[in-house]
Amino acid sequence: MPNTPSHTMELPRLIVVGEKNIDQIGDFLSSLDSPKKVSIIAGGHVQRIIQDKIQKSLSRSKIRTFWHNPKGNDEKSINYIQNRVRADKGDLVMGVGGGRSVDVAKMVAFNLKKPFVSVPTAASHDGIASPFVSVRGEKPHSIVATAPLGVFVDIDVIKKAPKKLLASGCGDLVAKITAVRDWELGRDKTGEYYGRYSANLASMSAKILLEATEKRKIPDIREVVEALISAGVASCIAGSSRPCSGSEHLFSHALDQIAPNVGLHGEKCGIGAILMAKLQGQDWRKIVKTLKNVGAPTTAKQIGLSRDALVKALLVAQSLRPQRYTILKEVQMTEKLALSVAKTTGVL
Repeated sequence: MPNTPSHTMELPRLIVVGEKNIDQIGDFLSSLDSPKKVSIIAGGHVQRIIQDKIQKSLSRSKIRTFWHNPKGNDEKSINYIQNRVRADKGDLVMGVGGGRSVDVAKMVAFNLKKPFVSVPTAASHDGIASPFVSVRGEKPHSIVATAPLGVFVDIDVIKKAPKKLLASGCGDLVAKITAVRDWELGRDKTGEYYGRYSANLASMSAKILLEATEKRKIPDIREVVEALISAGVASCIAGSSRPCSGSEHLFSHALDQIAPNVGLHGEKCGIGAILMAKLQGQDWRKIVKTLKNVGAPTTAKQIGLSRDALVKALLVAQSLRPQRYTILKEVQMTEKLALSVAKTTGVL
């Protein structure tokens, strides 16, 4: 066996998943790091819903708070928030919300070398427990930041989020099916390090959705949340996003550039997983069935994606991360093949 390069596994120290437990968040932070001052990054909508409960809980634990509302997840917005957080001189950065707030908090904490705590209010993607962050900038793919010191989830809050966000999280979970296959290709074709444990953990996260579909059941929200956390932890163990992000994510990142603001991250990854599973020779029909079962989109039209943008994304996807070996390195992608795959799978 070749010498594998060493990598660091940075894992969350404490993960709490409960029901109607948001008023215990002060105790949670105290048990984690005993902070005196906390910078909280949250979206405006989220602040209106649960700011009072968080504020009261932290006040009871004698924790002083500073609230910040990011305008976006581009570099300019992150720098603005970062300067505000630096001025807080807090002990810890907490991201409360859906994708954007958690991503911004993660990046700011990493840049300022402060501990980061993730408090997701929607189960829309696996970034809630992973060290990776999606930032709008020159690099169109996820970049490594810091794994959360702690993750705190109130299932009751997650249940109140729009159904579309949960469906998006399910799209990010089925993406593990194609991501793991791409990682196996990388191992077989380039001798790349392949962590079987983290690959199996990521695969298992997708399996709960597939099994629910086979039983004609809607997956339990708590199961989806725990699967997303497990997928994030799989990336922590792998030391890279490999078990969770393959050609389907490259397709999603390509769309971020070509058709910005069309579809949620998990929706695009789910559609990407259908296309890539077809190219990989996997059972793409099972992925379609699973996505339909959870109410996630399976066609370009459902997310307002044009035929031209879809084709272009398939053509440029691999070039966004040339060093990462995926199924897109195995096929000679042309406009004709892109259309054929999209039409065969019913995406177009």
